Order: sequence, then C-alpha cells, then structure tokens
Amino acid sequence: MAGLAIKETAVSRLVAGLKEYGGLKGRDIANIIGVSPPTVSRWSRGEGGPTIGKQTIIAELRWVAERLSDFYEPDEVRLWLQSPHPQLESQKPYDLINEGRTGEVLEVLERLDSGVYL
Repeated sequence: MAGLAIKETAVSRLVAGLKEYGGLKGRDIANIIGVSPPTVSRWSRGEGGPTIGKQTIIAELRWVAERLSDFYEPDEVRLWLQSPHPQLESQKPYDLINEGRTGEVLEVLERLDSGVYL
C-alpha cells in the first residue's frame, strides 16, 4: 500500500516549522489553538485549513518559535512557550499569542536578543 501523499500548503509548512523549531507536537499545537489533534494532522497533510484567525495564530507562533531557536534547542523552545514567564506577568507566551498579544512576547525576545538576562 502506498503512503499518503502530502500536499504542501502554507499551513502545512507552518505546522512543520512549529515542530522543527519549537519542538511542538501535533497535540501541543491543537491545545494551543483550540482544535483537535486530528485536525492538526489533516492540516499537516495539506487537507483543509484553519480559519484566518487560527492561521494567524499559527503563523505568529511559528515566527516566535523560529526566533527562540536562535537561543534554545527545540525542547527548550517548547518549554519556554508553555511556561509562565516572569517578564510576561507570569503568563504563558502561547496564551498571549493566542490572544493576539504577540507583540508582548516579541518584546521579551528583543531583550533576549540584546543580551538582557531573562
């Protein structure tokens, strides 16, 4: 039996990037954006796609994960995204991204990039 063909889409590339740079698993992505793990699997295969709102969250999450990969290994990026952060008033970075507050997370990354201790 032949394997399933993967149709590469913008969303499937974003999901792949989250897995590569952020060490996130399909269930992590599903939990973060509020969908089921099978839905993320379908998107990974290029089948269907999220609403524009969820697509924006995935894209912003992917951007933050890639930026973090300059400083951390994927498993550390995953932990960073999912842990309360003192410079974010003890909120989880992925919650802020999900709420459309990615700018606040990026500000912390800018401080990290400029050598400020986090």
